[in-house]
Parts: sequence; structure tokens; C-alpha cells
Amino acid sequence: MMPMPAGKHGVASPCISVCVMDEKTGWCTGCFRTIDEIAVWGMLEDEDKRAVLAELPGRRSSGGGRHDER
Repeated sequence: MMPMPAGKHGVASPCISVCVMDEKTGWCTGCFRTIDEIAVWGMLEDEDKRAVLAELPGRRSSGGGRHDER
């Protein structure tokens, strides 16, 4: 896989190719983003991507949507 260029694509996606939405939380069970966050990821500025990434540890620690519990 080629590295993403800087700019809008400078912040890597947290996607781990486990793309299943948890109905209870509304988060992807792999990356813990919402469907809206996933849909706009490629259009977000790096600052906005970092803001989304900052939310993910709290979602992960809440235990909601864990793909490894299935």
C-alpha cells in the first residue's frame, strides 16, 4: 500500500477492515467511528480528523461495539 499524501489525506484512517455497525452504539465495531464520520473522512481537514480520532479511545473503553467479543 502506498503512503497517503499530505494535506487532507495526511491523517491515516483508523479503519481496520472490520466494517460492521453496532446498532446499539451506532459505531463501527472495528474503528469505533459513526457512519457519518466514516462517510466524510476523506473530505475532512486534518484537524477535524484528529478531533474524531480523539473521541475513539473513550468509545473503545466504554466497551460498546467490540468486534473481538463476538
